[in-house]
Amino acid sequence: MFSGSWKESSMNIIELEIPDQNIDVEALQVAFGSLYRHDVLIKPSRVVAILAAACMLQLDGLIQQCGKTMKETITVKTVCGYYTSAGTYGLDSVKKKCLEWLLNNLMTHQNVKLFKELSINVMKQLIGSSNLFVMQVEMDVYTALKMWMFLQLVPSWNGSLKQLLTETDVWFSKQRKDFEGMTFLETEQGKPFVSVFRHLRLQYIISDLASARIIEQDAIVPSEWLSSVYKQQWFAMLRAEQDSEVGPQEIDKEELEGNSMRCGRKLAKDGEYCWRWTGFNFGFDLLVTYTNRCIIFKRNTLNQPCSGSVSLQPQRSVAFRLRLASFDSSGKLICSRTTGYQILILKKDQQQVVMNFDSRFLTFPLYICCNFLYISPEKRIENNRHPENPEN
Repeated sequence: MFSGSWKESSMNIIELEIPDQNIDVEALQVAFGSLYRHDVLIKPSRVVAILAAACMLQLDGLIQQCGKTMKETITVKTVCGYYTSAGTYGLDSVKKKCLEWLLNNLMTHQNVKLFKELSINVMKQLIGSSNLFVMQVEMDVYTALKMWMFLQLVPSWNGSLKQLLTETDVWFSKQRKDFEGMTFLETEQGKPFVSVFRHLRLQYIISDLASARIIEQDAIVPSEWLSSVYKQQWFAMLRAEQDSEVGPQEIDKEELEGNSMRCGRKLAKDGEYCWRWTGFNFGFDLLVTYTNRCIIFKRNTLNQPCSGSVSLQPQRSVAFRLRLASFDSSGKLICSRTTGYQILILKKDQQQVVMNFDSRFLTFPLYICCNFLYISPEKRIENNRHPENPEN
């Protein structure tokens, strides 16, 4: 309305029709005041209303200032509101920043209020992303999804995060009595959430016995989904055992982004740590060590005990990406580093430093997140062939 000549210039009283409910008198006062001052003070609690007014009045400078304020004040309390407003008013850079914050904080700093506010559409993007900063393993992503779904269905629940999983399991246990043989996602209540659960990487859940038992017992995920994953993993295991499969030989970014194992660990303070993530990894027992400001990967075969079977092939390869991050109290990224996607080839009991850094980087707690691909994607053969000598 401020472009070109104004027909209102000769009027003593100007009436504005304001269809946007986000706009109030105070926001309009700030917006009009910005015409006379280069910078105005924008409080986080007022930024959405001021942004709405600025967009209605086409005040590009104020819109940019609102966007800057939003990016700098993303917290667990503001992130969902900012994301929605950024979509409404076309601030793509703010929307992207909110998604980045959620990818970093959804699992590392779980929050009941945040779970309640996250929409199905946003959750679908988060769970489907290879950049989700997972803590522990994929089973923990499933557990978080289960709690989030419970809060979407029972938004009046007001307990603590410690109580949430128990209450979630009790609620779904009661629902199972009415399923009549169906899993929850097959019911009318569950169908809206199917698109989110589709992004779970189930192959890394059923690779651990305890996790496989829980997901079967919960009866949330359709049995057909699980059956196809069991079949897929069985063939992958046979390839690893009988087809000289030694692991990925080249970076397949699409495969890594869509199907890699996602896992993570929180280091509360500096020290020495050594761990492995649970689950069957086709005989590749990977030990991770943090010591002397470096991260070491070791392929364990004979040196240390392992509860599962271990491959004795001379060499095995793994595709991986390692990320480190520290956050402030609001969840804002303080510092981060990544290896990018790499192929690592290890002989039996060989170890390799995959990242080192100086002490200036280290801010604890330190969060470590990894993506792994232990086995190459199966090559699709157009014509089915019968084995030439099935007895061998």
